Amino acid sequence: MFSNLHADKSRQLLIGFLIGIGFGFLLQKGGVTDYNVIIRQLLLEDFTVVKIMLTAVLVGMIGVHLLRSFGLAKLHPKPGSIGTTVIGGLIFGAGFALLGYCPGTVAGAVATGALDALFGGIVGILVGAGLFAALYPRLESGILRKGEFGAITLPDLFKVNAWVVIVPVVLLIIGLLWAIERAGL
Repeated sequence: MFSNLHADKSRQLLIGFLIGIGFGFLLQKGGVTDYNVIIRQLLLEDFTVVKIMLTAVLVGMIGVHLLRSFGLAKLHPKPGSIGTTVIGGLIFGAGFALLGYCPGTVAGAVATGALDALFGGIVGILVGAGLFAALYPRLESGILRKGEFGAITLPDLFKVNAWVVIVPVVLLIIGLLWAIERAGL
């Protein structure tokens, strides 16, 4: 069904571009491109960001696995390690803590005219990506390989059908969203 699209890189780029615009629009409408909303999230005063992220995880997880169940998509998990997780978390966390934006929200904020996102965020992403690319050969043979666990998913780990993991996670996320709303956060 998607074999023609799979071979057409121009259409893939156009679809990705349009989805990106839609994603940015939804981030902006949700309020998470606003620096103050993100800072209030980090201070545990406003849970808008968490609610949007949990909803996206919920919809994405169900959507991907429905497509997979109908044979319309295949999962291609990338191998991971403790080293890559720690280094990635530190880079992401440092940028988030210093600037108050994550990569998705910084792009959305730039689109709304936020100069701090443009000069701090986009420049920071480019400099950080450049540094990581320059250091990658040394990192790849060392710390990034520490604690390798391969390309495994939770259903693979537990040796169960994916829906055995998805259903409880969906219920947990719904319960968490309900609790956040009930608490007025």
